[in-house]
Amino acid sequence: MPDSAHLIDREISWLSFNERVLELAEDESIPLLERVRFLTIFASNLDEFYMVRVASVLGKIETNPNLVNSAGFTPSELIEAISVRVRELTQRHAKLFKQKIAPELKLHDIEIIHWDDLNDDEHNYVSKIFSDRIFPVLTPLAVDPSHPFPYISGLSLNLAVIVKNPKSSEEYFARVKVPPILSRLIAVSPTPHSKRFLPLEELIAIHLQELFPGMLIQDHYTFRVTRNQDIELEEEDSEDLLNSLEQELARRRFGPPVRLEIEEGIDEHLLKTLCDELDINPANVLSLPAPLDLTDLTKIADLDLPKLKYPAFRSRTVAALREVDSEEPDLFFAAIRQGEILLHHPYESFTSSVVQFLQHAAQDPNVLAIKQTLYRTSGDSPIVEALIEAAEAGKQVLAVIEIRARFDEQANVRWARKLEAAGVHVVYGLMGLKTHAKISLVVRDEAQGLRLYCHMGTGNYNPKTARFYEDLGLLSADPLLTEDLTKLFNQLSGFAPHSTYSRLLVAPRTLRTGLLEKIALETSNAKAGKPAGIQVKLNSLLDEEFVESLYEASQAGVKVDLVIRGICSLKPGIPGLSENIEVRSLLGRFLEHSRIYHFVNGGDDEYWVGSADLMHRNLDRRVESLVRIERPAHKTSLQEVFDLSLSDKTTSWHQSKEKWVRVAKNAAGEPLQDLQSVYIKRYKKTTNV
Repeated sequence: MPDSAHLIDREISWLSFNERVLELAEDESIPLLERVRFLTIFASNLDEFYMVRVASVLGKIETNPNLVNSAGFTPSELIEAISVRVRELTQRHAKLFKQKIAPELKLHDIEIIHWDDLNDDEHNYVSKIFSDRIFPVLTPLAVDPSHPFPYISGLSLNLAVIVKNPKSSEEYFARVKVPPILSRLIAVSPTPHSKRFLPLEELIAIHLQELFPGMLIQDHYTFRVTRNQDIELEEEDSEDLLNSLEQELARRRFGPPVRLEIEEGIDEHLLKTLCDELDINPANVLSLPAPLDLTDLTKIADLDLPKLKYPAFRSRTVAALREVDSEEPDLFFAAIRQGEILLHHPYESFTSSVVQFLQHAAQDPNVLAIKQTLYRTSGDSPIVEALIEAAEAGKQVLAVIEIRARFDEQANVRWARKLEAAGVHVVYGLMGLKTHAKISLVVRDEAQGLRLYCHMGTGNYNPKTARFYEDLGLLSADPLLTEDLTKLFNQLSGFAPHSTYSRLLVAPRTLRTGLLEKIALETSNAKAGKPAGIQVKLNSLLDEEFVESLYEASQAGVKVDLVIRGICSLKPGIPGLSENIEVRSLLGRFLEHSRIYHFVNGGDDEYWVGSADLMHRNLDRRVESLVRIERPAHKTSLQEVFDLSLSDKTTSWHQSKEKWVRVAKNAAGEPLQDLQSVYIKRYKKTTNV
């Protein structure tokens, strides 16, 4: 375990990641509507952070208040540090929208306006919308001795209304929920493609008198509550995991409040009432300028205005499959037999590779069986439909569905039910472990006998997110790899805990020890004067054992290059400890999501790709897999990812101890290249587009 002074707390590091997202929204070189989208991503990220991470810390205050974490914080100290950082970032976020983004939108006739800004025709138009479509949906809830304080659903936007009885002069509190089923931003005219919008809460506020006839409306404020949305499922005590999860999902709606967002200037007595009734820690009360909840700016970001967005981009079919007739399964599988195919999404199409692979498997009469893991997928998943089609055609189909994938639990329960109804063998992985590995296996009857084909990836089997997640995949017919995956699927669906693998590292059994051994080998090679080096591209680096191991490698003289999108608990640049470690972060148009491990290995370079980050949950509480890359051309492609990511000619964030600094210009003040733009241009060029 490293000294706490040499570790960055997980939550503080995550907030630094979200600050990098905010910096993209601040970047005036990025198209305007894309900056709006980054504003929404920042807000959505923070919602999830409170629902899960802050909720977890608050739970520790209740259960173990004196426990000091690996970075030296007690739970109360950490909540205070989070509160200070979040207040700074959310104020910056709100100020950016109000003072920069909104005025720039107005230059393009895009406005979020107030009631007083409307003309008479617009007043009449939106008032009719209110009476016809909004008023019937609203349910004002009063609070008095006969009406208890109402339940406030998580992430809902609400109006806190102070009303007065003109006869008794008594004041009361009432709550009006802004219906999430209705559009938050209302076009103020019937003109097609109208770009002037009135917030729904403001339209409701203007008509409050209709909701409380006979009362005097004294004042109103918007507020929003975030609740603990983490699921605690005792698998060992559950006879039916699916039913238990469905019951837990129903209970999750009523998780305790963990954050209260309030409109600036709220009445102090009303604020105290809200805090008391919701039992909110003052550290988790955020006072912000209206409008609250900027996640709803998605409607603005989605406007059909190409000039205010990134240039259009279409994924291209990977070269090895480009000449393959999409209607001929034999030709598709023959292309894989000719050599493993490395896929780089979204630059190379997920649909014409992975989806096509599974659709061919479903429709090909020579395919006998399909085995598939599903962690997250899309709402209209062609992959699920392919599995159903295969089962209905009489093929053996196994689906390992991770029904505990956070915030996708409900969708995955529905998929599980649908697949089971079609005759698919549905299992939920291993007791106590989430199945996060991205693997697919196809068994095909060919002239030479049974042959197996597989896909392994770094990202989910989700065709929609594959369009904007940067990920890697491997299509293969290598007998060693397919034998490995056969063993892994047997472990997931049956009892095979002691399987050994040729090309895989699998968590929780061999992944941690295997990677630590490889880092230790680089350390000993450096001490012996042999070629040594480590390069890793991840979403997160949190595990203390790996941080300590990388520190030891640095002290031995190993050059360590880390490309980390999100959390990084390691501190680079500490003399005598981590001066040989550099940490970069890349964010942009696409979500950098691939995981790559490179070890110089005395000159015989090893590259591994897969689903695992260096976090406790990935290494110890999930089924994860990494595959060793064999083909020299593929190794060259992966090395190029590192070379571009780490180049001083590429825009990135550089970590120095705990601080992150964005480097977007060279010494001459000229913009540096954007890595994702480089790949977009390259793939267009190689496909003659």
